[in-house]
Amino acid sequence: MFRTLRRALCVAAALLLPLAGVQSARADAAADEAAGAGYWHTSGRQILDAAGQPVRIAGVNWFGFETANHVVHGLWARDYKSMIDQMKSLGYNTIRMPYSDDILKAGTMPDSISHDGKNTDLRGLTSLQVLDRIVAYAGQSGLKIVLDRHRPDAAGQSALWYTASVPESTWITNLKALATRYKGNSTVIGIDLHNEPHDPACWGCGDTSRDWRLAAQRAGNAVLSVNPQLLIMVEGVQSHNGTNGWWGGNLMGVAQYPVQLDVPNRLVYSAHDYATSVAQQSWFSDPSFPANMPGIWDKYWGYIFKQNIAPVWLGEFGTTLQSPVDQKWLAELVKYLRSTSAYGADGFHWTFWSWNPNSGDTGGILKDDWQTVDTVKDGYLASVKAPGFDPGPGPGPGGPGDPGGGNATCSAAYTVGSDWGGGFNAEVKVTNTGTLPLKSWKVTWTWSGSQKVTSMWNASHTQNGAAVTALNAAHNGSVPVGGSTSFGLGGAPGGGGVTGVSCTAT
Repeated sequence: MFRTLRRALCVAAALLLPLAGVQSARADAAADEAAGAGYWHTSGRQILDAAGQPVRIAGVNWFGFETANHVVHGLWARDYKSMIDQMKSLGYNTIRMPYSDDILKAGTMPDSISHDGKNTDLRGLTSLQVLDRIVAYAGQSGLKIVLDRHRPDAAGQSALWYTASVPESTWITNLKALATRYKGNSTVIGIDLHNEPHDPACWGCGDTSRDWRLAAQRAGNAVLSVNPQLLIMVEGVQSHNGTNGWWGGNLMGVAQYPVQLDVPNRLVYSAHDYATSVAQQSWFSDPSFPANMPGIWDKYWGYIFKQNIAPVWLGEFGTTLQSPVDQKWLAELVKYLRSTSAYGADGFHWTFWSWNPNSGDTGGILKDDWQTVDTVKDGYLASVKAPGFDPGPGPGPGGPGDPGGGNATCSAAYTVGSDWGGGFNAEVKVTNTGTLPLKSWKVTWTWSGSQKVTSMWNASHTQNGAAVTALNAAHNGSVPVGGSTSFGLGGAPGGGGVTGVSCTAT
C-alpha cells in the first residue's frame, strides 16, 4: 500500500410435538438466538461460533489507536457508544481495531477526546483503559473485535514486524499482554499479528529476519500459549516468486508454506485489496477489466478459501468510489465475496476500510460530519453483511432493558438548490428522529402549482396531480438512529418550493 493518514459485527407449534421434539425445538431456537456467541474457531474454510454454528466476520475498520492520538478517531465529535450503536444498526458485526505498540507503554494517554456532554466516562483514562471501555460496550452490543497490530509505533508503517526501536521481542511481549488482558472476554475474538508486511518481507524464504511466515508462527504460538481461544490472523506479503501485489495482499506462498500453529482450528489468512484511489495496478487497465478480477483474486488469496485450506478474511478494502473503475471494482469484489442470501456464512470474511471519514485515499462509511452515512458505500456492502445478525438497536433507548420500547420515525427537509424559471433542482434530507433504525421510508409533499418531477435520484416516486410520494432506493432505506440520508430531484416549471413535507417510516 502507498498511503498517507491511512496511508500516514414457536411455542404454539411446539405443543404439538412429542416432548423430545419440544426439547429439540427449544435447543435449536436457543442456538439460533445465540448465533455468534462465545469464542470463534475454524473448520476448513469456515469460522464457527462456540456452538459450532457458521458465522461471518462482516465489519469495519475504526482506526486511531495506531496514530499519535492513541485512541480511535471521531471521539472529538461523538460519543463512542453512539458510534458503536450506529455500526450495529447498519448490520456490521465486527470492528477491526488498529493499534500501535505505543499504547502499551505505561501511562500513554489518548488525545482529542471531547468530554463535553459525551465520552464522560473516558475522562482521565489511559489509552488501554479506553480500549477496555470500547471492548466492553461492543460486547454488550453484540459486536466482536479483532485487534490489529498496525504499526510498531505511531510514527508510521513498517515493512517488517520489527524495527530498530521495537524489536521482535517487544512485538511478541505486547501481543501476549493484549491476549492476556482480554483472556476470557470473547468480545475480542482474534489478533491480526502485523499489518501489511511488504518488501523485503518474504514468505517461505527461510531467512528468519525476513520470512513473515516463520515470524507469524512464532508470534501466533506465543499468543496461543496465553490465550488458546483466540483466532490468529496472518496477512500476506507484497511479493512472492517475483509476483507483486498489494502490501499484505499476496498469500501465494501459503500453497507451499502454510502457517503451522500449535493449537488447531485457530488460523485465519488475511488479505488486503484496494482500488485506483489508493494506487494504480496493472489489472485495472487490462482490456478485460473487471472480468479479469476474480482470476487475480483467486491467484493471490481466493484459492485458499476455494481449496478449503482455511478461512480467508479481507481485512481491508476501500475506495473513494469517485472513479468509474473503482465502482466496477467494488461491485465485482462484493460479488466475489459471495452473497449472504445465496451462501449464508460460507463466504469470505471482511472488514471495510474504513468507518472513519478521514482516510485520505478512501474516505469512509461515515461522511465528514462523523454522523451521516455514505449510503452508496454502505449499499454496496449490503449483500455480504452477516447472516443472522440482528441490526437492531443497541443498549440505550429502545434497546434491551428499555421498558418503553422504541419507535421508528423520521423527518424530511426539502431545499431548492437552483431555479431557472423553466425548471429547478431540489434536495430532500431524511433524518431518523426515532429510537429504532429505519428499514425503509417515504416522503410526501404537495406543490402549489403545476410542477412535475422530471427526474429523481436515490429514490423512486409517484405523482398524483400536485401530490408527490418518494420512496427510498434499495441502498438508502436503512438509516441508523440519529443518522440521515438524502435524495434529489429535478422538476418543471420553476417555483418548486413547498411549504410542508412529511416523512413516514415504512
